Amino acid sequence: MHPTIKRMQEVVAKGDENLILELLAEDVRFSPPTYYSTWTGRDPVAAVLGHVGQVFSDFRYRRIMGDGNDWALEFQCKVGELDAVGVDLITLNPDGLIQEFEVVMRPYKTVGALREAMMARVMKDARFLKFKDALR
Repeated sequence: MHPTIKRMQEVVAKGDENLILELLAEDVRFSPPTYYSTWTGRDPVAAVLGHVGQVFSDFRYRRIMGDGNDWALEFQCKVGELDAVGVDLITLNPDGLIQEFEVVMRPYKTVGALREAMMARVMKDARFLKFKDALR
């Protein structure tokens, strides 16, 4: 298993954006499960993923599939009292950092709860006024 993927398993559930930041390429692109837009750039993506780590509970990776630069990490978690399963689709750059990070998740009701929880957190985080331009 690639060292970045191994490290990712250790840090994602902690919700510590400083640990996540170390794994991201400078121009990383993150596609969340809650809407069809992309966050671009190490700082905004680390901030978003840090908040996600605080919203999810009982997070764990169930299966990891991949080789080389392309990986799929199946996870399960809770958002509030709602259960969810999802997949992190990861592409690493030649330096072994995360270049592309897309999340797909179900069920729909839990994705809606995630969106609400994330909006509540982001609206209280002044950095997102600066980062909103990163949302494309």
